[in-house]
Amino acid sequence: MVVVGGGITGLAAADELSATPGVRVVVLEASERFGGKLRTSPFAGVAAVDEGPDAFLARVPEAVALCRDLGLGDELVSPSTGKAWLWWGERMHALPAGLVLGVPSDLRGLARSRLLSVRGKARAALEPVLPGLGGQVAADSLGGLIRARFGAEVLERLVDPLVGGINAGDADQLSARSAAPQVLDVAAGARSLLFGLRAQAAKAPKPAPGAAPAPIFLAPRRGMGSIVDALVARLLERGVELRTGVTVDALERVDGRWLAGDVTADAVVLATPAFEAARQLAGASEEAARLLGAIPHASVAMVTLAFRDGDVGLPLDGSGHLVPKPAQRSMTACSWASTKWSHWKTPGVSVLRASLGRHGNEDAAHGTDDELTDRAVEDLRRPLRLTGDPTEVRVTRWPRAFPQHLPGHLDRVATVEAALRRDAPGVWSVGAAHRGVGIPACIRQGRAAARDALARLADTLPA
Repeated sequence: MVVVGGGITGLAAADELSATPGVRVVVLEASERFGGKLRTSPFAGVAAVDEGPDAFLARVPEAVALCRDLGLGDELVSPSTGKAWLWWGERMHALPAGLVLGVPSDLRGLARSRLLSVRGKARAALEPVLPGLGGQVAADSLGGLIRARFGAEVLERLVDPLVGGINAGDADQLSARSAAPQVLDVAAGARSLLFGLRAQAAKAPKPAPGAAPAPIFLAPRRGMGSIVDALVARLLERGVELRTGVTVDALERVDGRWLAGDVTADAVVLATPAFEAARQLAGASEEAARLLGAIPHASVAMVTLAFRDGDVGLPLDGSGHLVPKPAQRSMTACSWASTKWSHWKTPGVSVLRASLGRHGNEDAAHGTDDELTDRAVEDLRRPLRLTGDPTEVRVTRWPRAFPQHLPGHLDRVATVEAALRRDAPGVWSVGAAHRGVGIPACIRQGRAAARDALARLADTLPA
C-alpha cells in the first residue's frame, strides 16, 4: 500500500496500515522531511520552539491517544496560562469570560468588557428573543449565523479573530459545519444559541474539588516535532519504506492496481494538499480533481522574535493577543510564546510568535525575511510597547498551507469521496482540506482511510 504525503495525516495512515502484519507500506514525501507543518527547532537558547502549530486540542482524543501510544504521554504539558487578549481601539482587552470559539454564552462577561460598544452589547443581548435558527443553520456560513444572532460587533471583534485566525480566513467565508461544529450542533437543536451554549457548558464534567480544570490544549514538552520523530521511528521499526524527495505527478491504473511514482499498489492514500491531490487525480477521477482543485488556500508566515525583557513594556500576562481585521495591517495574532509555555522562558528573554497573512490578504505573508520581520515588529511596537529591536529572528513560510472550508464544504467533500469510490476504487484522499484542519482531525482522517483500505483488501491479506 502507498501513502502519498508525509505530513501528520499520511504518517497516521501509515501507522495504521503498518500495524497489520503482512502489509507492505511505502510513504512517498515530496519534500526532504516528514511532518508537514509540524516542525520544531532551537531558537534563542531554547532547545525546541515550534515553527508551526504549537499545540492540539485536548478534548479531541486522537492526538492525545497517539502521543500516549508513542510513549510521549508523560511529556504532555498544557499552556501556563489560559488568559488571552485582543488589540482593539489602541488598547489591549482581555477576552470576556464564557466564549465558545468567540461566541458568547455569558452576557454578564460581555457587559463587563470594554471591547464592544454599548450598542454592540445591546444587540448581542437580543439574541435569546430572536426567532429560531433554522434558516441561518442551513446557510452554513459561520459569519452569517453569528451576525444574524449577535450582531456585527460580536462577529468582527470576537468570533472572526478567533475562528478566522485558526483558519487564516474570513468567518463570512467559512463553513460553520466545518470550522465550528460544536457551535452549529447547539444551533441546530436550540431556539437560542446563547442559552444552548450555556446549557452545554453546564452539562460539562466539573473538576473535583481542589483539582485544576482539564486542559484545553496540550503539547509535548519537546515540541510538536517530537511526535513526528517518534512516529517515524516506529514506522521504520515496522519496516515501512519512507522516501523523501519523491513527487507523484499522477495516479495510473495498471492491471487493476495503482501506480504512484514508481510504486505499484493495491491501495493509495493521498495525504497531500488539495491542489496536489487534484493534479494527481486528474486522470483517475475528473470530478474529484475538479472539486479539490477549487478549494482556495491561504498563505501565512510565522515570524518568531526574541526580545530583551526590558524592551517589552507591556506585562506579558497571557498566552497572546489577536487582532481583528479592521485593526490589522500584516499581523493577525501574536503568541506570547515564552509566557504561554513556561519551558520556553529563559532569563531576560521574551519569545514571541507573530502570524502574518490570511485569505484575502496574501501580500502580508510575502516579501524578504527582513521585510516580514519589519512588518511584524512594526505591528507589535504599540501593542507591546516595544522600545528595542529583536535580538534574534526566525521566519518560517507556510505557502498555501491553510485550506479554506467555504460554506457547503462538507457536502463537496462527500461528493469527492463518492467520486473516488466510483471512478478510482482503492484510492482515498484525506487531510486538512477535507474533514478538519486540526491535528486530531488529520490523524483521524489518516487512520480512517487506512482502515477502509485494509477492509477493502482483507481477503488478500495473509491470515
